[in-house]
Amino acid sequence: MSIQDLLKLLGGVSLLIYGIKIMGDALQDLAGDRMRRLIASLTSTPIKGVAVGAVVTVIIQSSSATTVMVVSFVHVGLMNLAEGFSVIMGANIGTTITAQLIAFNITKYSIIAAVAGAALSIAGKNDRQRQLGMGLVGFALLFVGMDMMQNAMSFLRGKSGLFLMVNDHPAVGLLMGAVVTAAVQASSATVGLTMVMASQGLLDLNSAVAIILGDNIGTTITAVIASGGGNRAAKQAAAAHVMFNVLGALIMMTMLPWFSRLVALSSSDAARQVANAHSFFNIINTCVFLPFTEPYTKFIKKIVKDDSHGAMLAEQGARFLDANLIEVSPAAAVDAVRKEMVRLGGIALGMLRDCYRLIVEGETRLMSETLMTEKTIDQLTHEIVRYATELGQKVRSADLSLMLNSCISGVGDIERIGDHSENLVEMAQFLLDRKQKFSGKALMECREMFDLVIEAVEKSIRALENEDVSLAEEVLDLEPKVDQMERILRARHIERLNSGKCSPDSGIVFIDILSNLERVGDHSRNIAYIVKDIKRLNRGQV
Repeated sequence: MSIQDLLKLLGGVSLLIYGIKIMGDALQDLAGDRMRRLIASLTSTPIKGVAVGAVVTVIIQSSSATTVMVVSFVHVGLMNLAEGFSVIMGANIGTTITAQLIAFNITKYSIIAAVAGAALSIAGKNDRQRQLGMGLVGFALLFVGMDMMQNAMSFLRGKSGLFLMVNDHPAVGLLMGAVVTAAVQASSATVGLTMVMASQGLLDLNSAVAIILGDNIGTTITAVIASGGGNRAAKQAAAAHVMFNVLGALIMMTMLPWFSRLVALSSSDAARQVANAHSFFNIINTCVFLPFTEPYTKFIKKIVKDDSHGAMLAEQGARFLDANLIEVSPAAAVDAVRKEMVRLGGIALGMLRDCYRLIVEGETRLMSETLMTEKTIDQLTHEIVRYATELGQKVRSADLSLMLNSCISGVGDIERIGDHSENLVEMAQFLLDRKQKFSGKALMECREMFDLVIEAVEKSIRALENEDVSLAEEVLDLEPKVDQMERILRARHIERLNSGKCSPDSGIVFIDILSNLERVGDHSRNIAYIVKDIKRLNRGQV
C-alpha cells in the first residue's frame, strides 16, 4: 500500500466519522426541545426503554453517546439500573441503522445531497433550513468516505491471502474488531472498514461477522471511561453494558457458522451482509436478555456493590448536572438544568416553610439551620449558572437556547426567594433580641399571608417539575390575591400602630415581613410564566 493509498484510507475513515457526527448534530438540532422531552420521558418498562434508546441513538447517530447519557442518568439518580440497561439495549439496536444506511451503494446520488445541503447551510433563511443543510452534508460525507476507503483498498481485491490469519481464525477477527473500535471509539468506522474489506473479497463472511462481534465489545470502552469519575451506580451501568455485549458476542462466536448462514440468506451483497450481521446480532442479543432485565441487573449489583457513602456525598452538591451530558447531548443537559432548578426550588420552599415555623409558631431552634439552608441555595445557584453558561456555548438549537435562558431566569427567581427567606430569619432574630412578640391578631394575619405565599411557591415548583400549565395558571391567579392581602394587612397594621395597640419596633418588622412575602409571591409568578413559556415551546409556538 502506497502512502497515497494510506492517506486515502485514513481520509475516508475520517470523513465517515465526521459525516456521522455532523449528521447526528444536525438531527439533534432539528429535534430541539422534542429531543429533550424524549430523553426526559420515563422508561417505566424495559420494552419502552429499548424503544427510547433506539430512537435517541438514531437521532444522535452514536450508541456511545446514548450509553454515556445512560451512565450519567444512573449516576445522578434519574434512572435506576434496570431502566438504564433497557435503554442501552435499545442503543445497540439503534446504532445498526447507520450500518444499514452506508450499505446502500448510492455514492453518485449523495453528491446531490451534498450540493443541496451546502446550499441550504449557506443560504438557508432560518436555523432549521441551515440545520437540515448540515444534515444533508453529513449524509453525503458518509458515502464519500466509504467510496474513498473502497478506492484506497481496491489494489487488494482478490488478495485474501493477506488476511489468512483472520479468515482461518475468526477469534483473531473478534480481537481485531474490539481493539480497533476501542482505539477510535467509533463503531461505525470499524463496520465501514469491514464492509469495504468484505466487498473487496479480503474477508470471508465468518471473519467479517467475527470483526462485527468484536466491534460490539470495543464500543463499550466509552461507557467505561464515562463511568470513571462517577459513583458506584454509574459503574454498575457501565458494567451492565460491557457484560451484555461481551457475553452476547462470546455466545454468538460459539454459533458462528450457523449465524453466518443466517446472514448469508439475508442478502447476496457482501456490504449488506455485514450490516445485517450487525443488526441481527444486536436484535437477537436484546431479545435474549430483555425478559431477564431485572435478574441481570440484580446480578450486576452483586458484582459491583452499591455505595451508600457516595450517595450521601451526592446530596450535598448538584445532583443532576453531569458534565458528560454537555458534550454528548445538549438536549439532555438542558433538561438536567431544569431538574436541578426544580430541586433548588424544593430547597427554597423548605426554607420558606421553616420561616413560617420560626415566626408564626416560635420554633427559634430553626434559626441557624435556616440560615445554613440559604448558603446551600446560593452555592447550588452558582453551580447551576456555571453549568448552564458552559452548556450555552454548545447549544445550537433555538428552542433549546430559549429553554436554557428561561431556566437561568427561573434559577434567579428561586435564589431571590432564598434571599427573602433570609430576611425573614433576620427579622425573627431582631424580635428575639429585643424580646418582643406579635399580638395574637398580628400572628393570625401573618399565618394567612404565609399560607397563601407558600401555596403559590409550592404550586409554581410543582408546575415546573411537571411542566403543568394549569398549575401555573393557578399561581398566576394567586399572585394578585397575595398583593391584595399585603395591602389589606399593611393598612390594618398601620391602624393598630396609630391606636397604640402595637409597638413601633414590632410594627416595622411586621410590615417588612409582609413586604418580603409579597415579593416571594412575585417570584412564584415569574416561575409560573416560565412554565407557560416552556409549554409554548413544546407546542412550537415560540
